[in-house]
Amino acid sequence: MTKRQRPATVDEYILSAPSEALPHLHKLREILRNAAPEAWEIIKWGTPFFVEPRFLFAYSAHQAHLNFSPHTACLKPFREELAKYNTTKYSLQIRYDEPLMEDLIRRMAEYCVAHVSQRKDRRFW
Repeated sequence: MTKRQRPATVDEYILSAPSEALPHLHKLREILRNAAPEAWEIIKWGTPFFVEPRFLFAYSAHQAHLNFSPHTACLKPFREELAKYNTTKYSLQIRYDEPLMEDLIRRMAEYCVAHVSQRKDRRFW
């Protein structure tokens, strides 16, 4: 795959990520797979997504950090814990030179799976 081609699979996405990202990406993917074992891992808009078929979470690798982006309703219950980290309205930013907050991410992912599975609608978002 050349630098300009978008990855077609999650494995290709991870292989094309910066080398500094790989430890965090592999661990994050493992946590998310364990939290959502029935979810599909797909690439949407050039980014790894977990869907069931509704959106659960996504993540993306950047130069110095990765973003974990759960369903927006799943961030709100964790806002107090997230206050000490870099966040946006939609994601948690995790620097490669900082430890991955595994327990927090696991709890967020499990909450997200439970929240989305309880929804009555079939909307993707």
